[in-house]
Amino acid sequence: MRKRSLAAALAALALAAAPAAAQGTLAIVGGKVQTMAGPAIENGTVIIRDGRIVAVGVGIAVPAGARTIDARGKVVTPGFFESSTQMGLVEVGAVDVTNDHAVSDSDHVSAAFNVRDGLNPASIVIPVTRIGGVTTAVSRPDGGLIAGQSVIVDLTGVNVDSMLVRSPVGMYATLGEGVHRAGGGARAGATQLLREVLDDARTYARDRAAFDRGQMRRLSASRLDLEALQPVLAGRLPLVVDVNRASDIRTALAIAKEYGLKLVISGGAEAWMVADELARANVPVIVKVLQDLPETFEQLGERYDNAALLRRAGVKVAITSNDTHNARNIKQEAGNAVANGLPYDEALRAVTLYPAQIWGVADRYGSLEVGKVANVVVWGGDPLELLTPVEHVVIHGREVPMVSRETQLRDRYLHLNDATRAYPQPAAAQPQQ
Repeated sequence: MRKRSLAAALAALALAAAPAAAQGTLAIVGGKVQTMAGPAIENGTVIIRDGRIVAVGVGIAVPAGARTIDARGKVVTPGFFESSTQMGLVEVGAVDVTNDHAVSDSDHVSAAFNVRDGLNPASIVIPVTRIGGVTTAVSRPDGGLIAGQSVIVDLTGVNVDSMLVRSPVGMYATLGEGVHRAGGGARAGATQLLREVLDDARTYARDRAAFDRGQMRRLSASRLDLEALQPVLAGRLPLVVDVNRASDIRTALAIAKEYGLKLVISGGAEAWMVADELARANVPVIVKVLQDLPETFEQLGERYDNAALLRRAGVKVAITSNDTHNARNIKQEAGNAVANGLPYDEALRAVTLYPAQIWGVADRYGSLEVGKVANVVVWGGDPLELLTPVEHVVIHGREVPMVSRETQLRDRYLHLNDATRAYPQPAAAQPQQ
């Protein structure tokens, strides 16, 4: 109670120091506020101004003139953070020209490929996702041994710059069955090639001038790819490895230790088998919970309580739908993690705070705290229940319309009449005389 009283007092001081005019101020009042920075606040208030949260607590006075959202009987959370999508990169999966997530002729290494320039802010997938409570997403490449660089975007904006949170945010690689061809048909061949590329990137960095003069042996990747790998070797940019089999995860851990890399595991179907090793190495895992029927031989050990077992061992876990068109199902993934042993608060953090921490943006995202970006969702009930409606979505302090291509089609054809039909009705047949 003392902590909450202090928080309310600090919030009051912040509001007092702010300009008197409350134009553009939004207040969300009366809800159960899941801040992710501490216990839930019953009958809480969140004050937003200029795209940032300026107050959170109980008993906070709403500034005069502020627009108010009544959240009584509802739950208020940070916007959900999806860690593995191709948002803005994939529109129609079966139509190749609408897909910009991979460089198909990259000869297995395309480290310089950054998905940023291929993002489409007008993608119809974005509104569908954000009205499901997802406000921020990692949009990532795939394909080949080293696929390229991902970015973080907020799911609103008229252009890429207005959406972009951070670029790049991760370098993506694959180990296991997905890169057999790169390794000449063997896992060891793929890891050998990965080590060769990393060694060559080090060689390139030691004498760029010799490389430019052509006085260096031929290296295994292009200049742009070798340059793009420098932040990875320096530990500034994480190497995100798509990997599932326990033995392959151990290989990824060994390579990361050998080269001093910052590692993130994505997929990790059998990560629970090596949970203690991941915890000791402080390596986080991005997990899809609803995966228990192995699609390949490297997923034979997957189980629904993967996230729970990893968290119990001390591994930081982010939950993902691992989908683009159905990324809103992330709440179903988190809810099923709870059903399979993950504590409720940990499941909420796995779709809010922990992704922000894993991707290095927790100073601005992931929790409802003063000074953070105002990405906020008001839910009609438990946010991890599949049928709970999303009632309000706020991104960068602005409430976004609860409209998508799906809702427009629903509304258009909910009640058919001559104005909504796509074709005229035939005239009634006249009886023959």
